[in-house]
Amino acid sequence: MSNSPSISELSPLMSNYGRFPVTLVKGKGSCVWDDKGNQYLDFTSGIATCNLGHVPDSVKEKLMEQLDNLWHCSNLYHIPSQQELAALLVENTFGDQVFFCNSGAEANEAAIKLARRYAQKVKGTESYEVVTFQQSFHGRTLATLSATGQEKIQQGFLPLMPGFRYLPYNDLAALEELCSDKTCAVLLELVQGEGGVIPAELEWVQQLEKICKENGILLMIDEIQTGMGRTGSLFAYEQYGIEPDVISIAKGLGSGFPIGAIIAKAEVAKAFDPGSHGSTFGGNPLATTAGLATVQHILSTNLLEKVNELAETFDTQLHQLKDKYSIISDIRGKGLLKGMVVQGKAMDIVKKAMEYNVLTLTAGPDVVRILPPLTATKEEMLEFFVVLEKVLQDF
Repeated sequence: MSNSPSISELSPLMSNYGRFPVTLVKGKGSCVWDDKGNQYLDFTSGIATCNLGHVPDSVKEKLMEQLDNLWHCSNLYHIPSQQELAALLVENTFGDQVFFCNSGAEANEAAIKLARRYAQKVKGTESYEVVTFQQSFHGRTLATLSATGQEKIQQGFLPLMPGFRYLPYNDLAALEELCSDKTCAVLLELVQGEGGVIPAELEWVQQLEKICKENGILLMIDEIQTGMGRTGSLFAYEQYGIEPDVISIAKGLGSGFPIGAIIAKAEVAKAFDPGSHGSTFGGNPLATTAGLATVQHILSTNLLEKVNELAETFDTQLHQLKDKYSIISDIRGKGLLKGMVVQGKAMDIVKKAMEYNVLTLTAGPDVVRILPPLTATKEEMLEFFVVLEKVLQDF
């Protein structure tokens, strides 16, 4: 007899998410509440999405105004908030032009398409290959999971899309294998988030950039998890002394509203001529209003200075716990993107912290990923470490 649930017992939702037994219904600042009224300290930030905390007032006010005016229109027409947000991003990055979409995976899809089209239509070559790195994560569409250097993400979706090659991360010697006559671009994370919160080494990144520039290969940085102040600068590439050709962004850009984008140099961006790429909902008035308010808040306040101060304190306290508890073998990350290496106990620690009403994440079986809102207070940080120490005492 089958043990499968009957049709009447099946959830109307597909089972592709391993959900915790919590139903969240409200959020404000660093906290969320469930449907039973329980309050949680949220140090996941929606996986680096709610960087300004939940329902930030500066974004909410602008969205409420926009809700009374226009929700959606086609990209066949000009959208004021889209143009303003693009101008602000260009003004504060290396780039010249922006394309908007709905998510990080879509942003990386756009970057991959732009790289191929630039190589073939602008440069007139037959290049199409994008080099990525082992343990990377670039999304779950067919192209972006093919770009992702993790077999567990790719299982069951074979055959993968051709045109991707993976090299070891932070391996200087392996960069000798970077170039081929098929290679048009490199795509990398400066902190591998899903891959274990592993920062890129400065010398390796700078050597990678040098090889790309010498060989006419586009350098594309996946800033989806590291962007919007998460690592202590608006974008992580600023800390490496490099100038990419393209970056992909999403997550924290909209404070929870679905929005993604790529920013590119003009020479590269011109490969996207009319009709070459598009998105029905990408850059719509609501999403770009949220994005504009978010970026304006980050740039017009001392938020980045505060992130660096909090990150220094956060790092010190994490290392103090490492010295005290043998289960912790390493502390990794940049800014307020932290990984605590705990040798196969990551999910156990996440679940135990939830019992104390603190939310964290995993990054594989060995790493607890900690992503406080960039607006978290020192008191909330203290509360987090009080709980974390209680949790670690049980391991």
